[in-house]
Amino acid sequence: MPDSSNSSNSSDFPESPGRSGPCATTEADPARVGQVQTDYAPEQDGEPDPGEIVWTWVPYEENDGRGKDRPVLIVAREAAGTLLGVQLSSRARGNDRDWVALGSGPWDRSGRDSWADTDRVLRVHDQGMRREACALDRMRFNLVVRRLRERYGWK
Repeated sequence: MPDSSNSSNSSDFPESPGRSGPCATTEADPARVGQVQTDYAPEQDGEPDPGEIVWTWVPYEENDGRGKDRPVLIVAREAAGTLLGVQLSSRARGNDRDWVALGSGPWDRSGRDSWADTDRVLRVHDQGMRREACALDRMRFNLVVRRLRERYGWK
């Protein structure tokens, strides 16, 4: 399976982790997630941790069964063991407050700048990710978490 962040449709990743079943990546209601732990804790151990960018299936906002495999920044761990994340995009977002500029990093093989979408929070399962890409540095992680805390009242 390709690891680039080029656009792809649902037929490109028919068996992609996180696409369906009990480990599917889903949209979470950030106002109702309860207690979350946003501590920066990346460990290159093959399991997603807050502070890491992972690749998983992300459903389109229309929730019509379509989606694509894309990078997601893990931002918090829930009490139940699931994780919360925000999708990344390489499409320039300008001054849109819902998107946090991250710059470039090893999660994008083409070296393109990326933005984190704080308007949409995703629930990711350990078995629902395709691979760990890298740890984001603490400074950029804190920018995203600060925006999420402001927006949703997270601690």
